[in-house]
Amino acid sequence: MESKLKKSHLRVLEGGGHKPEQNYRFISAYVTDTRLMGVVVLYIHWRADLAEASDFHQFFYYDAEEYGLETYKSLVGNDEAEIDLLEQTLIGGLGGTKQSVNEREARHLVKYFHEASALLHAPPAEPVSEYQFMLDQPVKLTDREQRLLTGKICAPIPGDYPLIHYFLMRCYAHDPVAANYLAINDDLCSRIAPAQAATLYRNSIDEFDDPKTGSSYLCEALIEQDSRYSIEVLDIRIEAGLIADAQRRSSFRISPAEAAMQLNRPEYITVYDILAEPDQFDEAFLPLTRNAMLTVHDNGRLFLEFQNTNEHVNHKVFRLNDDIMGLYYITDYGQLLLTSYSLAEIQMMEHSLLRLPLRQYLVPGSKYEFKEPVLYEFIQSDFEDFADFLDTLQRS
Repeated sequence: MESKLKKSHLRVLEGGGHKPEQNYRFISAYVTDTRLMGVVVLYIHWRADLAEASDFHQFFYYDAEEYGLETYKSLVGNDEAEIDLLEQTLIGGLGGTKQSVNEREARHLVKYFHEASALLHAPPAEPVSEYQFMLDQPVKLTDREQRLLTGKICAPIPGDYPLIHYFLMRCYAHDPVAANYLAINDDLCSRIAPAQAATLYRNSIDEFDDPKTGSSYLCEALIEQDSRYSIEVLDIRIEAGLIADAQRRSSFRISPAEAAMQLNRPEYITVYDILAEPDQFDEAFLPLTRNAMLTVHDNGRLFLEFQNTNEHVNHKVFRLNDDIMGLYYITDYGQLLLTSYSLAEIQMMEHSLLRLPLRQYLVPGSKYEFKEPVLYEFIQSDFEDFADFLDTLQRS
């Protein structure tokens, strides 16, 4: 089972090494509406009022749980392809939408990211000198401006299920700022938050109506703390679109094997043999995964393609990795493995390959359906061929 994705796995470009001066004027900015998922990306575009005008683009990647302002990147000029590549690298896996912000809002967010990093004891992203001018001239938003900005960084919540999932996600992550945004009272998060921050891997919801209290829900949450897994049973009550009450009924430890059983789901894998040289193949393949997250392993490279939205949070049963649409694993020995947890999505991935010039470099092999995931086990093995790996797996 894949652990929670770390932001340090992102592929990023080097910054532009440019320091804006007082004669830079604000052009535009946007922020992603993904605060309730724990991550926000802010983009700001400046222009120099000089004889030779130059444009300056800044990207801020903020993780509210652990890393604070973890990533800062900048670009000088208006190379649209380069700007688009950096943008997709940073926001491609967030599943949110871009919300326009004005200069006051953008400056306030930069200051907030910087201060929140200090509270998390996380070093700020370098070079600080490139955005120091915003820290030196902080913006104080009015209450109305703050409410409007909060509405931009937090996506609309379409029902009770996502409200509960987001609330529990933020509580377990020790993120009371976001959790309190979803609750009537600020003490509800501290009431159920564990002593140590945890990751919510799964949450199932059962609804029952109480004539006196309104909509009430029984939740069974699977959480992980330092590779130790627990099941927590909670009562949640909702009023007027907010969490009105939250009580923990019980909590008990389970083994990693039991946790894996709760998270198991079918896995579909299609295998191709690669005919081209590595450089030739990469030139044709990499455009397919421009929005994917790359992790490098001992025997290959894994690309994770995410869903375009965070609609998986809207379901009755939430799983953390349901935001993954599919995976592409390129072995160092000339195989490409397409993997998905949905039959419809693995078929979409196959059709995408057929529409590209890439198909001339691939020889289709076998297709598999497994009752539980096996891809990561293959990645961590020393096998060069997937079929040989399966033969050994079946004999064991």
